[in-house]
Amino acid sequence: MCMLMMLVPMNASAGTKGKQGSRFDWSPVIDAIIEVESEGKANAVDKSGKSCGIMQITPILVKECNRILELKKSKKRYTLKDRFSVSKSKEMFLLFQSFYNPKNSVELAIRSWNGGMHYTKRGTQRYFEKVMSKMK
Repeated sequence: MCMLMMLVPMNASAGTKGKQGSRFDWSPVIDAIIEVESEGKANAVDKSGKSCGIMQITPILVKECNRILELKKSKKRYTLKDRFSVSKSKEMFLLFQSFYNPKNSVELAIRSWNGGMHYTKRGTQRYFEKVMSKMK
């Protein structure tokens, strides 16, 4: 349904660094995405079998996270099996956000998690509304 380690904090509440270097708390967003994607089930698999785990991570996202890690000169790599790990799923989310969303836009985070970096507002609107409703 959607699309670190040594470089990005392991704890989602630690978040990623924002504009002024302060930590951004991604926990509410992550928790809402988890509720929408899998209802908290770490072993969830979508009907196609491509999106797996608590955050419904695709093989494409795993590959992209590994590409980002390579660019950052990290030796760490993720496997498809890591999608079933709650902590590694959160790490991948944080890595993706740190690379593509350095300003920590909640809207960009939610929409890109659902539709990738080339999402359309129209195509991600229902998903965005679902996630936002879980955050309130």
